[in-house]
Amino acid sequence: MEKSVAAVVEKMGHVDALYCIRLNRWIRDSHLHRFFSTISRLGDGIFWYGLMLLFPVFMGAEGFVITALMILMAAWGVYIYRYIKKRSMRPRPFVSHRCIRQGARTLDCYSFPSGHTMHAVAFTILLTYAVPGLGLLLLPFALLTALARVVLGLHYPSDVFMGAVLGMVNGTVMLSLFGTFLQ
Repeated sequence: MEKSVAAVVEKMGHVDALYCIRLNRWIRDSHLHRFFSTISRLGDGIFWYGLMLLFPVFMGAEGFVITALMILMAAWGVYIYRYIKKRSMRPRPFVSHRCIRQGARTLDCYSFPSGHTMHAVAFTILLTYAVPGLGLLLLPFALLTALARVVLGLHYPSDVFMGAVLGMVNGTVMLSLFGTFLQ
């Protein structure tokens, strides 16, 4: 039984690396590299901080509540992501595979899970609930953020997948606890 589990995990690791290698080839095109670097940089926080500043300006008290919930959700997300990263200690793809090129700077040493993806998904859930029309902008941005992390060689697809799952949990829990403040 243990050998079959180990074999599955090993196979998944090979598939994970294969897709990372294939997607990382996209940054050979300077336009794609610049595009995905920009998306990733915005996902560092610039985009989200900008929204946090704009909500109170354009929505008054309701916008202030949205911003407060974003800050609370971000703080919890950072705690979860750091907790998991310190325990998983999974090296980034560009460290483990010499054929993978590092396409952007990193905020820390480890790849699992993708914090960028986790926050993008969590914020997308919260903000789409609060301001449904924003989903047209936020959903593509969240998807591009996740893709950018793999294309840039910073995360494996499984890092991004788990970041998305954690983001869904974070966003859903936040709405279940505090969603009534947004109505």
